[in-house]
Amino acid sequence: MKNLNMEIKWNIQDISTVVVFLALHCLCLFAPFHFNWGAFWVAMALYFLTVLGVTLSYHRNLAHRSFTLPKWLEYSFAYCGVLSLQGSPIEWVSTHRYHHQFTDTEKDPHSPIKGFWHSHMGWIFDSSYRFGQHGGLKNVEDLKKQLFYRFLRHTYVLHSVLLGGLLYAAGGFSFLVWGMGVRMVFAFHNTFLVNSACHMWGKKPWNTGDASRNNWWVALLVLGEGWHNNHHAFEYSARQGLEWWQFDFTWCIIKFLQAIGLATDVKVPTQIQKQRKASKSRILATQK
Repeated sequence: MKNLNMEIKWNIQDISTVVVFLALHCLCLFAPFHFNWGAFWVAMALYFLTVLGVTLSYHRNLAHRSFTLPKWLEYSFAYCGVLSLQGSPIEWVSTHRYHHQFTDTEKDPHSPIKGFWHSHMGWIFDSSYRFGQHGGLKNVEDLKKQLFYRFLRHTYVLHSVLLGGLLYAAGGFSFLVWGMGVRMVFAFHNTFLVNSACHMWGKKPWNTGDASRNNWWVALLVLGEGWHNNHHAFEYSARQGLEWWQFDFTWCIIKFLQAIGLATDVKVPTQIQKQRKASKSRILATQK
């Protein structure tokens, strides 16, 4: 009975995910008929704020502990990530840590070895695959100990519902269409490209033992996350655009926070670490 209940729970969760996903895509169909500049700029502002919540908070701060923030600021950025509707911090971080642990293997939650569709978005509709094969959320005890993150895990959808209500109250249906529909779908697919495109197309300056690649146009869309081979080479690094010409908007924000004393223990690879990695990459390349 216990296993049956768990299976039903996962099925309901996945069905809910599909319904929300389709509803937001359908909402986008109204965008050409409800365009105004106010709605457009609201969508753009929310896009940068909520995607930054994913890139800066979920990914670099919580998943990899690349830097430390005061709790009030850590929680604020995490809340922005919640409004991206890409999962609660606990679930998102757990999936990402499993991705790094099992990159491009059968246990990777979203690898292109199962096809572009699976790595891009198919994986989000199968929660039993994401968590069941690893025995659940066992790799995020640091987050599960904190009441704030447990609260967000059980309520994260409600925060987006509240945001949608506020947008409708402020600007009517056009704000809802652009601020929720267009913004969310744009954020969904741009973020998903890191899992799909950045494991299929681009350059590999580092031999990381996986299919991760640097992709400049994904980096522009997702605030620096497209320098994915760099990230897999130095996953602890708060900076992913390691070259001067590799624009990394998220790193610019982290660097600013560090300059004013809010971001501390900021981790980046040293020149010696990069030289060692480069030497190892050349050796492995010559052995192939």
